[in-house]
Amino acid sequence: MDEKYNTLKLENQLCFPLYACAKEVVKKYKPFLDKLDLTYTQYITMMVMWENKKINVKELGEHLFLDSGTLTPLLKKLEAKGYINRERSEEDERNLIVTITKKGEELKDEALKIPIEMGRCVHLTPEDGKTLYALLYKLLGELE
Repeated sequence: MDEKYNTLKLENQLCFPLYACAKEVVKKYKPFLDKLDLTYTQYITMMVMWENKKINVKELGEHLFLDSGTLTPLLKKLEAKGYINRERSEEDERNLIVTITKKGEELKDEALKIPIEMGRCVHLTPEDGKTLYALLYKLLGELE
């Protein structure tokens, strides 16, 4: 390949190992999430709900880096499973408020095993894990 095209080599792209790792990590989550009948995106949504209990859709999207077009069907599915409720804000009907249900709270106890199981799948030292975490959030901050 001509030298001027080196930047187009897959091996020279930062985006590719990020994409491939994300895909592979989500694949590792799948068997654990299947036991809870959750997709990865539903799982991370529930993580925000366990922490916040009640949040508007815009803020939820900001936490997850997801737009409302992605969130709406996701939240409908979580509501159909009985894990959350969605309702319009009384103060401003344009705001949709998401609230965790008792059933959604109970799911948290079942999910406790997942980070432990994932820790067994991803063989990084604690230091490497902290470094990777910091670098990824630094990159996310740069891209916003």
